[in-house]
Amino acid sequence: MEIKLGFGQIPKSQYIFVNRESDYCWYMLSEDKRQIPIYDKALTGVVTGIEVNKKVETSFGEAEKTDLSILADKPYIIRSGSDSYFSKSLLLSLDILTFEQLRKPLTITVSPGEKNIVFCTIYDPENYRAIDVNWDGHKELNWQALGEKVSLKLNQLHNFSQKHTEISEHSTIAQLHDMMMLQTDIYLVQLGWTKEQGKQFLQQKYGKRSRHQLTDTELLDFMIVIFETLRAQAIAPPKAS
Repeated sequence: MEIKLGFGQIPKSQYIFVNRESDYCWYMLSEDKRQIPIYDKALTGVVTGIEVNKKVETSFGEAEKTDLSILADKPYIIRSGSDSYFSKSLLLSLDILTFEQLRKPLTITVSPGEKNIVFCTIYDPENYRAIDVNWDGHKELNWQALGEKVSLKLNQLHNFSQKHTEISEHSTIAQLHDMMMLQTDIYLVQLGWTKEQGKQFLQQKYGKRSRHQLTDTELLDFMIVIFETLRAQAIAPPKAS
């Protein structure tokens, strides 16, 4: 993002609010709190974080919101109700995306549904393909747990990206060890393992209950093993229903 010198606006994130109106689905607020409609249906940028189930004071009282941070021509925060179809379709899409996809620009779009419903669809701007989500069983889905999973996923990606930029050919053994710890964090989130599952695996394979007890050689082996497990899951054919 190019930094413009001289006078200009205060450098803070621009909030975008999702709401179904007659001819638009999201808007900004002016300084005097008037709605400024956004007629464009797509915003392209790099997702930098998410806050789920965030308690916010509104004119109707306290409400839970989902805030998606995205860096485009400027930083934006897309705010939607945590229980809205927009937030739910957003979480389902982010859960599917790989870490490689999340590192690249994505296109967040809005589309109106029935009554006051707004759906979110994420596109890959390089190939114009939409990220298809499966709504089967969504009424029984634990949305809070999914939100926490997606939030952890994005936080781990952010931490890894920061750490990766610090790693060079002159890195110390300790820095490389930290990098492997961060990478295994990412793989474990993708696998969906609980802490107890991880402990059981470490106990069975290495006779240890924590990654912090592993030697550098064991940690590297563990990282490779869970990567191969993850890859095997990705290429496995779907089970017959």
